[in-house]
Amino acid sequence: MKHASDIVLFHRHQPTVHDEFTTAPEKRLSGEGVQTVDNFYSDETSQFHAGLWSGGIGAWTVRYTEHEFCTLLEGRVRVTDRDGQSVELKAGDHFVIPAGFEGVWEVLEPAKKTYAIFEASR
Repeated sequence: MKHASDIVLFHRHQPTVHDEFTTAPEKRLSGEGVQTVDNFYSDETSQFHAGLWSGGIGAWTVRYTEHEFCTLLEGRVRVTDRDGQSVELKAGDHFVIPAGFEGVWEVLEPAKKTYAIFEASR
């Protein structure tokens, strides 16, 4: 049984993982691809994760094997599929990127988002 003390409040807890990195050169289309991930929660199966992501201006290719729910807290991004269709997202937008999506993630203004990721075990 879980208790109220098991609830993870991002503003009160330290991340379980803090990672600062740049997008791999073979995926980077523009910018430096600087990103930060603070993961605050992973379930015991390692299929579900939640945390904060931030990134600087730039663009890189993406291929989602996971389902990701996000809320953009700051900035603007454009997500473009392989057919060239895109959606522009701004602070306050809530969205899901489904597993199987392939395209380009472009940060138009430095951005920060919350994320909740589910990736089924294979």
